[in-house]
Amino acid sequence: MQILLGIAVALSAGLFMSRVVKPLKLPAVTGYLVAGILIGPYCLGLLGIEGFGFTDVSEVNRLSIISDVALGFIAFAIGDEFRLSQLKKTGKQATVIGIFQAVVTTAVVDAALIGLHFILGEEKLPLSSAIILGAIAAATAPAATLMVVRQYKAKGKLTSLLLPIVALDDAVGLIIFAVSFGIAKTLQNGELNIVSVMVDPILEIICSLVLGAVMGAALSYSERFFRSNSKRQALVVTAVIMAVALSKAQFSLGPVSIGFSPLLVCMMLGTIFCNICDFSPELMEKTDKWTAPLFILFFVLSGSELEFSVFKDPAVIGIGIVYIVVRSLGKYLGAYVSAGAVKCEPYIRKHLGITLLPQAGVALGMSVTAMSLGEEGVIIRNIVLFGVLVYELVGPTLTKMSLMQAGEISPKIEKPRVAPPKN
Repeated sequence: MQILLGIAVALSAGLFMSRVVKPLKLPAVTGYLVAGILIGPYCLGLLGIEGFGFTDVSEVNRLSIISDVALGFIAFAIGDEFRLSQLKKTGKQATVIGIFQAVVTTAVVDAALIGLHFILGEEKLPLSSAIILGAIAAATAPAATLMVVRQYKAKGKLTSLLLPIVALDDAVGLIIFAVSFGIAKTLQNGELNIVSVMVDPILEIICSLVLGAVMGAALSYSERFFRSNSKRQALVVTAVIMAVALSKAQFSLGPVSIGFSPLLVCMMLGTIFCNICDFSPELMEKTDKWTAPLFILFFVLSGSELEFSVFKDPAVIGIGIVYIVVRSLGKYLGAYVSAGAVKCEPYIRKHLGITLLPQAGVALGMSVTAMSLGEEGVIIRNIVLFGVLVYELVGPTLTKMSLMQAGEISPKIEKPRVAPPKN
């Protein structure tokens, strides 16, 4: 009963708050996040009234499977942006920008935080923590970006570039993080492990793409045995959930650890399916409608997970502000320079970097991995939580504003209400 009640309360709060933020011209995703914060264990949950909010973090964690599945569908939807017909137009530009801005962001954040390390000392900001935070800075939240694009039906060259860049951005971020994490462990233990620094992250990406491709081909082939659109849609849902489940598998071959990235597996699943299946556009549209409540739950739960205890430590706030400022600068400069190098239009160069600011799930996942470093991992986790709290509340609004200024979101014209004819 508690689990079902928690789902109902989360959905109700998200829907209600989306109405509250609408007159403020804020994206619905911001309303969902605020709703999650309000009903979370650090706000209304403190009252301890069951059915009025999440009274404990464990109650939110019990619903984590919903977030996992939702993130799988988000990645699957982004795979639709990798249609060959579209990649012929924007593939080169998206690849160059996606890689370059991620690397530049890491370099800028690393430089700033390593400098801060020498100012504050090892106790406040360990060198290993500074290096890992630079890697985490490369990741962008695909969920918030996708929701803004869908809500406002954004269309244009900037939007066409944005979603593939966000997807590629996370793939590059995973590699950078794995390398940085290996360096951090070397600094901590004094032993250099080439396998964990270079081999494991490359294998994770290759295995994830292969698993996603195989499942995408299998899904496209299986669709031929069904004529009903409802059954075809059910098969798509089944494939995504199965992809999320299989991507949780981990195993070792001697010193090599093999794992999968749920984001990359589901993204490749969507890419292969959309390029092979003839009726994929119709099924993707139907799946988008089916997953709407799932996405609301995802953002409400994300808001509920944000810990306000990070505000108790002035050092975390100070380092967090530096992290937010330099990461934003890195994203903007990296996107601006690389977009100019591949001859993008001036308005794309101006606005693209701002749309890459949202940060959430992938960064939080990386911070959880960093927790294995002990006290240094706790510092990383707190700073990332602080950054995510700011980015998730402000990022979607900035993305909306940038797309509007770029002319890719048309102002909504309210239709006048016509009174019914009198008898």
